[in-house]
Amino acid sequence: MGNEGARPSGPRCIALIGPYLSGKTTLLESILARTGAVNRQGKVSDGNTIGDASPEARAHGMSVELNVASIDYHGEQYTFIDCPGSIEFLQEQIPALPAVDAAIVVCEPDDKKIPALQLILKQLDELGIPRILFLNKIDKTEIRVRDILGTLQPASEKPLVLRQIPIWEDNVVTGCVDLALERAFIYRKHAQSEVIDLPDGVLDRKGEARYSMLEQLADYDDELMEVLLEDIEPAQDQVFGDLAQELRNGQICPVLLGSAENGNGIRRLLKAIRHEVPTVEETAERLSLSNSECVAQILKTYHTTHGGKLSLVRVLTGELKDGTVLYDSGGNNERISGVFTLLGQEPSKVSRAVAGDTVALGRMESFQTGETLTSIKCECEQVAPLESLTPVYGLAISAVERNDEVKLTGAIAKIIEEDPSIQLVHSPDTNEMVIWGQGEMHLRVTLERLEGKYGIAAKTRRRKIPYKETIRKSITIRGRHKKQSGGHGQFGDVEVEIKPLPRGSGFDFSQAITGGVVPKQYIPAVENGIKEYLAQGPLGFPVVDLSAKLIDGSYHAVDSSEQAFKTAGRIAMAEGLPKCSPVLLEPVLSVSFNVPNDATAKINAIISSRRGQILGFDARPGWPGWDVVNAHLPETEIQNIIVEVRSATAGVGTFTYEFDHLSELTGKLAEQVLSESKAEAA
Repeated sequence: MGNEGARPSGPRCIALIGPYLSGKTTLLESILARTGAVNRQGKVSDGNTIGDASPEARAHGMSVELNVASIDYHGEQYTFIDCPGSIEFLQEQIPALPAVDAAIVVCEPDDKKIPALQLILKQLDELGIPRILFLNKIDKTEIRVRDILGTLQPASEKPLVLRQIPIWEDNVVTGCVDLALERAFIYRKHAQSEVIDLPDGVLDRKGEARYSMLEQLADYDDELMEVLLEDIEPAQDQVFGDLAQELRNGQICPVLLGSAENGNGIRRLLKAIRHEVPTVEETAERLSLSNSECVAQILKTYHTTHGGKLSLVRVLTGELKDGTVLYDSGGNNERISGVFTLLGQEPSKVSRAVAGDTVALGRMESFQTGETLTSIKCECEQVAPLESLTPVYGLAISAVERNDEVKLTGAIAKIIEEDPSIQLVHSPDTNEMVIWGQGEMHLRVTLERLEGKYGIAAKTRRRKIPYKETIRKSITIRGRHKKQSGGHGQFGDVEVEIKPLPRGSGFDFSQAITGGVVPKQYIPAVENGIKEYLAQGPLGFPVVDLSAKLIDGSYHAVDSSEQAFKTAGRIAMAEGLPKCSPVLLEPVLSVSFNVPNDATAKINAIISSRRGQILGFDARPGWPGWDVVNAHLPETEIQNIIVEVRSATAGVGTFTYEFDHLSELTGKLAEQVLSESKAEAA
């Protein structure tokens, strides 16, 4: 197996992924500085990094979209994709991850980040993506690395294989021992680590840790297992070959140590990437792609101020250049207008892109984020699913300036192209535009982008709930419309029997007219008049779950008309419904919460405090340590529940929902809804 670890070559693409504030953007900056791509390492706190270059990212000190930078390291090209750590911006990485060769999972020695780490590792497992775990901020930990790994291992399905152990001096990590190389290094701030002799007291720890690493590698290599059983020291080439092969096969997750802020451990990480990460050919094989044509995956869409629309793509097979025609899965085609490399948000034009390159293509107007493109018209398998995350937080939105209303929808459409987890929906029940996203910060950043990038100031408010109303009693009522003026008058006379129906029945109209007391041609007009009134009942909301039966009436040979009978039907409902004990109905949703099981009790308390009914909870299939809590919750109570859920789950809890039923709302809550509705109408 050792011979299979020969170093790959060619352009590669690596995702930097990890929990919020774990240091991914700082790691990217440190890599750029170590490889000479930038002259000086920037800092997130100073707002001068290549990543997080957007005004919104700098304002909040966090990644809010993918950031891309390419480097040259020992004559080879590597592109790093810095993914946001907050779950509210999780959509950013969904179309990108399947197309990368490997991921660097950036993690802190902090057990509070375990649920977020599990979320990330689960996604990588499902996609079959090789990964290295970079244990960042090692200089700030006081916990033994072995203990940290013991805490982290339950979050990973793959065994975490420690590649390095720390060197401690006065309870501070000052360097590391590379267990594969069997060399010791002392960290130097923003400089190359210094090779030293193994310090006293480290030799025993090194031997024990190295043997543990070799044992884990031998689980997948019988030849190495035999060597260990015979107590023979394996050749270094065999050890490195196993590390490379088992990483590429997705059998292990190697763990490296360092401090991105100080530039420590970066070169060791780069060497591991260079020698062990799969090639694009191996990635194409993992994705079952044919080499007979060019295949490219759209990782991200950018709408730039001056360059128009740019589609960030990873070329997985073949080659493309300016003028190449590409097809999406639906057969739509676009001709490339410019090929660019990106450093942060700065594009540089290049002549072509080959398999492995990550580039931006100009003017791919009809293609969307996540699409898999080909150079020939064919039914190519999608590399990534095109679905977007279910929104969990919505606000009614409108432009501050009335003249901007049309521009507002156009600008949000561009934002949705960049981030498909944003939705803009017109609610016919409440007649308002609602913008949906993944949380409070997600929508805040969207509003800032609207104003900063597109010059449109928007205001938001709590969205209206589509309340309905119904009746509890039956009544038979007469509706009579008689009006005399010059010429023909108006005459319509109906008797209607109104009855409540079971919940969920909607509206039913029928007639039992005999003797032609209401001519057949006028009966549809009566139904229309009734429906017209039901759009806004006596409480001010649409009326549901009732039947109206036309049982009698009269007409005038000259003065009767469709309009007169329509008005008579409306009058019957207007006079009858207030006498039928009208009652308010609120929508109730069926909600499934996905949460770590140590937060299940907190979620149950949140549900109960919001008038929810807990239906039960169970282990989340395929997610050790997670639960699914099912409940019925009034829609009004779910409006900002995501804020509480995230707070209770270290930022990782989420939920899905669907409408379930309408339920009567009475007492003070109903009075409050009616009072607010009347105040708004006034």
